[in-house]
Amino acid sequence: MRVLLDENLPHKLRTSLVGHEVMTASYMGWNGIANGRLLSIAERNGIDVLVTGDNNIAYQQSMAGRTISVVTLSATKWMILQSKLPEIQDAIENAKPGSFHFVDCGDPGE
Repeated sequence: MRVLLDENLPHKLRTSLVGHEVMTASYMGWNGIANGRLLSIAERNGIDVLVTGDNNIAYQQSMAGRTISVVTLSATKWMILQSKLPEIQDAIENAKPGSFHFVDCGDPGE
């Protein structure tokens, strides 16, 4: 799968997700692009899954008719995410077009 990491996630996550082509919004030059537009641009560029730490995206965006999936993480700090890599990987692998998946990584303030 082609996976896009939103700009609010640590770059270390990119090299930790195995078996996928993982790129960052920063690398693609898509920093600062609002969620709806980012989803559309990512879809046009063949991205299958957007992984983000923006917990509001599920309330802001409709996934009806979309070919991309969104995986939302409850935390964005590497020290928290690294212990949840199996759960994150599983959410990506089970993502279906037009769906949201939430991975509870614990308290984002930890």
